[in-house]
Amino acid sequence: MKPLHYAALAATVFALLLFFAPAHASKADDRIEASAKNTYIFKTFLKDDDIKIQAQKGHVVLTGLVSEQSYKVLAEKTLAGLPGVKSVDNRLEIKGAPPTANSDAWMKEKVQLVLLFHRSVNAVDTQVDVKDGVVTLRGKATSLAQKELAAEYARDVDEVKDVINEMTVSLAGEQPTKAAVKTIDDASITAQVKMALLLHRSTSDLDALVKTKHGVVTVNGKAKTAAVKD
Repeated sequence: MKPLHYAALAATVFALLLFFAPAHASKADDRIEASAKNTYIFKTFLKDDDIKIQAQKGHVVLTGLVSEQSYKVLAEKTLAGLPGVKSVDNRLEIKGAPPTANSDAWMKEKVQLVLLFHRSVNAVDTQVDVKDGVVTLRGKATSLAQKELAAEYARDVDEVKDVINEMTVSLAGEQPTKAAVKTIDDASITAQVKMALLLHRSTSDLDALVKTKHGVVTVNGKAKTAAVKD
């Protein structure tokens, strides 16, 4: 009788596992989808894009439309940094024709994205124009330091030849920006750091592993020089 008893018990346990496993996976997938939509990246940079997130057992598929190529990459890197995500299949499409690599439109997109990542500059009030690889910045800065930083960040973007800074400094003085006081989730920080490394002329080909925990970023990998590491 004992063998029959154990066999019946094993069959019952197996049936329960089959019953509860899909429900558990479904809840985990729902959390991934909800967490992605609540990230700083999706609520700030990607809020006007049509992005659909489907997760199945930790494997995520992204579909829909985004306005820029860089936003497609940003969405993927944000999902990849979320707990429980095993892989990301990025099927997002770009509205209109994507800019040609190394073109002025391509460089303008990169500079605009870099300025958005840095809370020490006023990206919203900064206009970016690019001609023959030369970036021209216009708009308002709240201080001379902010104006100079905007040019410095633009100059560091890969393939940019030079920067002409025509920004004006507001007499109102420097005001604290909303971005400076917002709480940003770890996945969004990781995505921004990865994109910043990708866009910077010194680290564009760096294969680095980036992780963030409670706002503390850890970067692992191999750098060719101490300057690249810094």
